[in-house]
Formats: sequence, C-alpha cells, structure tokens
Amino acid sequence: MVAVRWYLRFNLSYRDVEELLVERGVEVDHVTVYRWVHRFTPLPADAARFCRHSPSDRWLVDETYVKVNGVWRYVYRAVDQYGQVIDVLVSARRDADAARRFFRRALSTLKVTPAEVVTDAAAVYPGVLDELIPQAWHHVERYANNPIEADHSQLKHRLRPMRGLRTDKTAQVIIAGHAFMQNLRRGHYELAVDAPPATRVAAAFTELAQAI
Repeated sequence: MVAVRWYLRFNLSYRDVEELLVERGVEVDHVTVYRWVHRFTPLPADAARFCRHSPSDRWLVDETYVKVNGVWRYVYRAVDQYGQVIDVLVSARRDADAARRFFRRALSTLKVTPAEVVTDAAAVYPGVLDELIPQAWHHVERYANNPIEADHSQLKHRLRPMRGLRTDKTAQVIIAGHAFMQNLRRGHYELAVDAPPATRVAAAFTELAQAI
C-alpha cells in the first residue's frame, strides 16, 4: 500500500515509484507498480467510506477534460462548499445521459441530497436536475462555479507526470483515487485525526490497511 499511497499523493510516475522502492530494498518493475495501483487504489477508499464526513447540501458541479489513450474524455466532478470532492465520473460523452449517470452515482453512493446545485449554463442540467433532484435549487450564475473550476487544476497537476491514461476504466480508478487522496488531505475523513498534518495521510493509510 505504500507504493499506492506514494503514487496517489505525489506527482510521481510509475518509474519514479519503482526507483524509490529499489532505494528501500524492494525490487519491482514499474509495470508491477502500475498493476498494484490499479488493483489496490479502490480498496482504501472503500474501507474509509464509513469514516467519511457527509458533504454539505451545496454542490458545485462541472466537467473538465482529460486524454485517455490519445482521445479526449469528459470528467464530471462535484465538490461541496468546503472543498470535499463528492464524486467523479469519466465519460466519453457530455450529454444528458452522462450527467444523469453522474448524479445517480453520487446520490446513491452518499445517500445525501443537496438543497442547492451550482452548474455552468450547459443545457442538459435543468432537465436532469428536475428529474433527479426536483427539490434542489439549480443555481446558474457567472463566476458562481469558479471554486470547482479552480479545483480541476489540482487534478490536472497530478495527471501531468503520468504520461497518459490508457483506458476509461483505469482513468476512472486513478481520478477517483486522486479525489479520495484530496479529501483525505483536506480532513474530510475521521481518520488519523490526532496525527500532525504532515503525517496524516500515512497514518490514515496505516489504519485503513488494518481494516482491509
């Protein structure tokens, strides 16, 4: 799990993680590191789900773009007003079906219904929100979605050293893993609460490894 934590936390490539492990007496190929990351990244997030703080009832939703095997893909993301990443979804299309799938996933995973949803002016959102969250106030206003647009840069910064994502499935795993790590670092889990900020992530992963 140490290799997985390093990869998710720091701007490292698989070869970088390979080199760091070799320096510590663990000889593995970068392909093995790749397999570890994609096999084990979902496990700590799943183990931590009962320790996760409930997001606020104000959600900010937006899409960004990433390249997967040389093809542009849309990444639906939502954060709450306190910076907790609510959910992420990689999609080949930017349409009502994708938006519907994203909201259904977020609502079923968290069992929380927002009172307010802030989006850009994309035409698909009003109909999807009226269908799935009719009681929520849909807020569309210039600059209102700036916080999540700024938050996208955190994801883009992490993806830059990866030299490309190969499949939609692996992209979903990595981007969801990044969201989990981001939430963990921001204190949105009841994990390692007594640890100093500099060691909180490592301590949290130790707790989760015992649960796994």
